Amino acid sequence: MKLNMGVIATGASGSIGGLTVSRNRYGFYARARTTPVNPNTGRQMAARARFAAAANLWSASLTQAYRDGWQTYADAIVWKGSLGLDCKLTGFAHFLRSCTSRLCAGLFPVLPAPVLLTLPESDPYFETTVDEAGQEISVAFDNALGWANETGGAMLISMSSPKGEGRDYIGGPFRTAGVILGVTGTPPTSPEVIDCPFPVAEDQKVDCIASILRVDGRVSQPFQFTSSVTA
Repeated sequence: MKLNMGVIATGASGSIGGLTVSRNRYGFYARARTTPVNPNTGRQMAARARFAAAANLWSASLTQAYRDGWQTYADAIVWKGSLGLDCKLTGFAHFLRSCTSRLCAGLFPVLPAPVLLTLPESDPYFETTVDEAGQEISVAFDNALGWANETGGAMLISMSSPKGEGRDYIGGPFRTAGVILGVTGTPPTSPEVIDCPFPVAEDQKVDCIASILRVDGRVSQPFQFTSSVTA
């Protein structure tokens, strides 16, 4: 179903009644609203547990001074949303991103807000090669960056479900594939190999998304690389 949404819907997204309005690379579109299936997989339950733990830390463990610090950090950060528009997140949202990402990477949460009021840098050398034979992802990165040279820093990597070679837009769903941990004095060697979270076959395409985690609790904007699966 195609609709001319007009000027009034330039920034619209969400559901109204039985209609869901969204946007992809080609513009706005509308579809019938559906109720998602909730299979309660182990991965889903683990993600919910991390979110619940982070929310509990915010309400029960952070002092008001710490919460104010996260809001100060949030006020200084311009975040690029899923539609490519600049926006501001709350301090609570930045803390949730930090805490859940660090728990997913096997790292301890950082409770005090970052003093440095910037997002971590992305990695311009980030590149992935996905191999059918080993069902592995080879991740190339710049090990001179700050996260790789501090214990408590990390690169967290997710992979999309594989799609056919003819697809230009890959998209989700995504699963966490693995983490590369930084070490003070002995940074990890590039490339590193991690297991694919989805089965892959030659000539399929996948998106690999990375986020940089710094020891002070900051988490970068996600950045990605699209790979064709090799034999």
